[in-house]
Parts: sequence; C-alpha cells; structure tokens
Amino acid sequence: MSTMSERLRGVVGQLALRPDDRVLEIGCGQGVAATMVCQLLDTGTLTAIDRSTKMVEAATRRNAVYVASGKAEFLIASLEDMSLGDRRFDLVFAVRVGLFHRDPDRAHSLLAPWLAPGARVCTFYDVPV
Repeated sequence: MSTMSERLRGVVGQLALRPDDRVLEIGCGQGVAATMVCQLLDTGTLTAIDRSTKMVEAATRRNAVYVASGKAEFLIASLEDMSLGDRRFDLVFAVRVGLFHRDPDRAHSLLAPWLAPGARVCTFYDVPV
C-alpha cells in the first residue's frame, strides 16, 4: 500500500463515519479516500467533487461498482461553483484543499447551504502520517 493510501486511511479513520451518513468529499483526486468511505457506508452515500475532469474520470473508474449501485457519484465542480440541487450532507471532508487552509471562513460559508442539521466538517491540510 502506498504512503498516500496509508495517510488517507488515517484520515478516513478520523471521520467517525456512520453507515447512513450522506458524505461530501471536496477535492476527491483519484478517488482513493472515496473507496475507503464507500466500504464503510451501508445506506449512506458519497458525493465527491473535483475541479479536474481527469481526476473525476479516474475516481469514477476506480469506484465503478459504487457508482453503478448508486452509493457514489463523482462530479466535476469546485467548491465555489458546485450545484448540488437539494442534496444535504451529514459529513463533509476535504484533504489538502487550499481554500480551507487559506480562507477557512469563506470555505465554510460556501458549504453552509449543503449542510444538514448537525453536520460535521472535517478538513485535513497536512495529512497525518
């Protein structure tokens, strides 16, 4: 397992996922953390966004079984321009997403419309090893 996978496993372990959580991942990259999240969800779902078409395509391929079952969806979007309709999320997480580091107040205000009551927001900048 690569060091990156080990780090992401540590991140996912800190999320305290519940099996029915509706999860939003900001900046999903190639979908490595998404796979780990989907493995822990039962009735819950994952929506993951990334600005890179190439990354979203890679994440969708990596998680094809979860996409096919409706457990996961991967969308090309940035936090600033995501349009998620009436979806609400119980848990939002981001790993190494610059906006949360540079301007956390703005990042959190951009998330506000998508948060369910009692939602948790977990951001990781320097990923724990």
